[in-house]
Amino acid sequence: MRVDKALEEYVETEIIPAYRTFDPAHGEEHVRQVVAGSLRLAESYDVDCNMVYAAAAYHDSGLAAGREKHHIESGRKIRGDRKLLRWFTPEQIETIAQAAEDHRASSAAEPRTIYGKIIAEADRDIEPEKILRRTVQYGLSAYPALCREGHYGRYKKHLLEKYAEGGYLKLWVPESDNAAKLEALRSIIADETELRRQFDRIFTDETSRP
Repeated sequence: MRVDKALEEYVETEIIPAYRTFDPAHGEEHVRQVVAGSLRLAESYDVDCNMVYAAAAYHDSGLAAGREKHHIESGRKIRGDRKLLRWFTPEQIETIAQAAEDHRASSAAEPRTIYGKIIAEADRDIEPEKILRRTVQYGLSAYPALCREGHYGRYKKHLLEKYAEGGYLKLWVPESDNAAKLEALRSIIADETELRRQFDRIFTDETSRP
C-alpha cells in the first residue's frame, strides 16, 4: 500500500520526532513498528491506506500529556491538526481520531471501526521478548525509585493483568499472527521460574547500560 508522499513527509517532520521524547517502550522504534504492522494488516481490508498510516503515526502522540489519558489526547491532537485537511475530509479525520482513541489495550470496548481494530492489533506487537523488555523499560522509566524486587513485582503484576489467561488484552484482527505469539508469552507468564529468569536477564541488561 502506497502512502501519499506529502503526508509521509509531514508526519516524518512534525509527528514522529515527538516520539523521541517518550519512554523507550513508546519511542520512535515503537511507532514505526505500529505503522508498518498497520499497513500490513490493512492489505487484507478495503480501507484507505493514508487513513491507516495517519492513525498509526498519531496513536501514541498524546503521551506528552501523560499515559493514563494519552489515547484521548491523541484523538484531540488529530482533530485539532488543521493541516490534515490537506489529505482528509472532516469525516475521515474523525475516523482517524477514533482509531487512535480506540487503540488502547485496557479498553473494554471493541474499537468502533476497522481502522481502530487495525491500529489496536498492530499496537499489540506480541513478541514475547519485546513485551517483557518493554515492561521492564517502562518500569525503570516511570518508577525509578523502586528497588529490583519492587520492579519485579510491578512487572509480574502488569503481565498477569494484561497478558495472562483472562487478562484484559483482546485481539481484534484474525489476519494477525498475534494469537500464536500470545500463547508463547502466556507460557512464560505461567512459569514463575522462567518469568523471574527473564526479568533478571532483562533488568540486568537495561540497568548496566552506560
